[in-house]
Amino acid sequence: MTNRPLYIDNLQYANWSPKLFEEMKMANLAAVHVTICYHENFRQTVENIITWNRHIESHPNRLQSGKTGNDVREAHQSGKTAIIYGFQNCCAIEDHIGLIEVLHQLGGRFMQLSYNNQSLLATGCYEREDPGITRFGRQAIREMNRVGLVVDVSHTSEKSSFDALQYSARPIVISHANPSWWHPSKRNKSHDLIKSITSAKGMIGFSLYPHHLNDGSDCTIESFSQMIAESANRYGIDCLGIGSDICQGQPDSVVEWMRNGTWSKDRDFGEGSAEDSGFPKQPKWFSRIQDFPNIKQGLQKVGFNTNEIEKIMGLNWLRFYDENFGPKEN
Repeated sequence: MTNRPLYIDNLQYANWSPKLFEEMKMANLAAVHVTICYHENFRQTVENIITWNRHIESHPNRLQSGKTGNDVREAHQSGKTAIIYGFQNCCAIEDHIGLIEVLHQLGGRFMQLSYNNQSLLATGCYEREDPGITRFGRQAIREMNRVGLVVDVSHTSEKSSFDALQYSARPIVISHANPSWWHPSKRNKSHDLIKSITSAKGMIGFSLYPHHLNDGSDCTIESFSQMIAESANRYGIDCLGIGSDICQGQPDSVVEWMRNGTWSKDRDFGEGSAEDSGFPKQPKWFSRIQDFPNIKQGLQKVGFNTNEIEKIMGLNWLRFYDENFGPKEN
């Protein structure tokens, strides 16, 4: 048995390499939710899954597949990191509801209903109009609930997110974002939405992506930790986790592809400026994967006790995995 605390980062999109897999170990990460799809169709997403399967096969002493909470516990005990597959858009299901079950069978455990733009399922947070969840979206959510593919509304608009909460028979998540009362980013979420999701046993994973942070790249660990403390006061301790959204080692061309996809000929600068069109600089205290334990120090300074810190740093996500990664019980 290990006495090490169990940490989980519920969203990363780094430029994966053996060096970063070792950083996961240095960070004591028992699980990482990795992005498998942004704009890719089903076949392209499967190719990404194949690539990740090969990573896991090639690093058996460092990585393992993460499909259940028990996989995460096993990885933690053996000093490995469980890799959980997730989709930041619904492109991978194309217009075929049957692909939801197939993607779950291939290891997918989280799927966002949209990525900034309108999708076949829901409206993205960058759209001016928000008609809400579509007819296909309602059916997709029902099927996601059935198989155990978690509904994620991190990039989804306000009304569509509330609709998703209404139509989902299982808890939904904001895997990586922060409260808009702390920093008014288009990607951050309102108090009412976070309160509604967490009150229904859902989760929010706090993001370290600079555009989501108060003061951006200059955000202090004290400010970030105080935001989590206020969130605990508003929403309770049991619904809070980390979804860092770190993109370590990715070239600037990748963030432009993330924003633009194949839908636009114009450059979409997101919430940055044209002069800062690439990846923003990470805060010094969280500049790489191995810095994950620094969050613990910040939480200690704002008054969280050991049990509360362990929940925020991993145990809350682990409980959520146990309850939501499998088929819906009748």
